[in-house]
Amino acid sequence: MTNDAATDCMKNVLVGQKADFLGKTMVLIALIACLMTGGAIAADEGEKDSSNAAAAASRAFPVLKYGAVGDDKTDNTEAFSACLKAVIAAGGGKMVLADGVYRGRIIIPPVSKSLPSWITLEIVGASEPAPVFGTIGSFPLQNNGTIVKDLSKSGPAVISAAGSPNSLYGEFSAVHVVIRNLDVRTYDDPGIGGIDLQHALQCKLENVFVNTGVYNVQASKPSHGTSGLITPACNNAALTILRNVVVTGYNTGIVVNEHTDGENIVVASNINGLEFQQAHHASRFGRVGTYRNTHQITVSGRHGFSIAQMNTEQPGPGQTDAKNAWQALVSDVNDPKNLGVADINYWVVEGNVGAVEKFTRNGGASIQARRIGSAPAVTRKSGE
Repeated sequence: MTNDAATDCMKNVLVGQKADFLGKTMVLIALIACLMTGGAIAADEGEKDSSNAAAAASRAFPVLKYGAVGDDKTDNTEAFSACLKAVIAAGGGKMVLADGVYRGRIIIPPVSKSLPSWITLEIVGASEPAPVFGTIGSFPLQNNGTIVKDLSKSGPAVISAAGSPNSLYGEFSAVHVVIRNLDVRTYDDPGIGGIDLQHALQCKLENVFVNTGVYNVQASKPSHGTSGLITPACNNAALTILRNVVVTGYNTGIVVNEHTDGENIVVASNINGLEFQQAHHASRFGRVGTYRNTHQITVSGRHGFSIAQMNTEQPGPGQTDAKNAWQALVSDVNDPKNLGVADINYWVVEGNVGAVEKFTRNGGASIQARRIGSAPAVTRKSGE
């Protein structure tokens, strides 16, 4: 019985009783019972809510408590590690970053035989980032929101999950990594990657912007072979969920491994926008924006996948110069060994021109590509 139910109870008692002495006595007793019951239930519910809030709070680990400082100067790698150690010791939880610019690396240690169960480890920023991409104007990136930045010239990615031969799962770590509301930055032509989760078992990214600290149109040609995002690798119970993820300015925007499901994805000003590697299980994407990549889609291993809407823009007349000429399109699909098996619905826009029917392939014999609005391909039987 809730407080509302107790009120109803009192109303029913008052209506159903006569106004004699005995009736008044019974009414008084009934009213006291209703009030006591309602109050006890309200107290129980309050205690339950308080208990739930306390339990949720006990799973949150603010990085500031472990010595992190979001001043765009302090190296927070040790503070991040201390926070992650506490999260893993608790059997999982949420690493919480207040708004600020945090220098340093977040290296998730392997969950191995000392903690045999899978855990979920969340890395959550206070504010959703404002991704900057496009082909018109100049939009310098701001230091607003929750930013994790590393300017190292070599080594691990800004955020990575370490593997270990001592893990129960071979080299993979028994961790499900969730990253939300985060701006992850390196620098122009980066020598390190953005997020590397190939050794994690599973991951989910939501509202994440991985970039090189410059407006993507102004990015220099990436020359170090780094990736903005690497998803959990094949043969590790992999599952990747991507929602509202933008990657700009790397050699490869997103390395796609098996069991990947993406929605509202943008890869811009990378040499390879999406790179599909070897996979036993197919991947699926909803809307993918592929803008100013040298190759919008690259296939480097046997992989089945589908893209419901590949919305592409390539630079047109007057939109490139000596520095960003590398962003001119070479191919929409780059699959020279014909390893991809895919269905793609596409729409192509050329800057300063408008919608065009251009769609350029290098290989991709088993990739069915259809311009939105065109008739579906007709498969003929043998001998027809």
